[in-house]
Amino acid sequence: MINKFIVAFQGLVSSFQDKSVQIQYILAILACIAAWILGCNYYEWLAILLCIGFVIVAEILNTCIEKLCDLYTTERNEKIKFIKDLGAGGVLFASMIALSVGILILIHHLF
Repeated sequence: MINKFIVAFQGLVSSFQDKSVQIQYILAILACIAAWILGCNYYEWLAILLCIGFVIVAEILNTCIEKLCDLYTTERNEKIKFIKDLGAGGVLFASMIALSVGILILIHHLF
């Protein structure tokens, strides 16, 4: 059982090597700094952390899909393009939801 946690932790550490995931981690840190500056309450922090987790998980899974597709072929393939586009769309959707939550929290604190 402990081996499964070790392998999972190694996967999390490996995610830091991907540029797209690195950007999401940086944005997550910036979101946490902004939440701290705004003085967010418990429920706002909960929403922010859930959104951060949602976006980072989406990005990690999208990266996995891209790497797996690249193992299959690096040549232009419409089916692979469609699969990669779906993964990227999932990240975009998660990011738009997270941005919407962030805007709502920001508006609440500014007005």
